[in-house]
Amino acid sequence: MMPTPRLFRSRWAALWWAVGIVWFAIEVAGVKPGGHAAANAATANSMTDATGSTVDEHDLAVLANAMAN
Repeated sequence: MMPTPRLFRSRWAALWWAVGIVWFAIEVAGVKPGGHAAANAATANSMTDATGSTVDEHDLAVLANAMAN
């Protein structure tokens, strides 16, 4: 639900409304620790599944094939 146009008559009110929207988005989506691209690239090479075992290219190909059918 969008706020009434009266909210945007004040720049400060609009700013605080926008801060609230961003805060809500961060709370919902979360922030991944080590959100740097280099850190994420390093962890991409050591993916694990729900059981904790490592995932390799063959496992990903099997999964892609199963999803395609």
